[in-house]
Amino acid sequence: MPFETPAIKYNGKVRDAGIGHGKTMVRVGGQTCYPFHLLEGTMPNLPKIAMEIYDCQPDGWPAAAIKPFKDVFGNPPRWAQKCVKEYGAEIVCLQLEATDPNGLDRDPEEAAQITLSVAEAIDVPLIVWGTANPEKDKRVLARIAEK
Repeated sequence: MPFETPAIKYNGKVRDAGIGHGKTMVRVGGQTCYPFHLLEGTMPNLPKIAMEIYDCQPDGWPAAAIKPFKDVFGNPPRWAQKCVKEYGAEIVCLQLEATDPNGLDRDPEEAAQITLSVAEAIDVPLIVWGTANPEKDKRVLARIAEK
């Protein structure tokens, strides 16, 4: 009796999107099936390696998480470069934790300068993530977009 792979029907489609621009654009999405269920549909863009960095030295991280990056904490451009060069990151996500009004409350202009320095330091797409404080994120992300 031959083995038949059970099929799982998926009626949706994940929208195909590009992150970045030019030669460094990374395409994601486009699936017409559940992840890696290639017998039931297509997956035109393979998963990408993305790594997070922070605009300040993170607090409360366990020693095992700090060890690979202890030489670049406090220097977001170098941290991003290390993620790309040593760990093969195809996308970098800059977390703007220091702009949180309940924390360091960093100024939007300072956040924009840090973001620009990170973007100039790497040749992969950069995702910029705020603090989930709508009022502060509105000011910070608008200033970054102006740069």
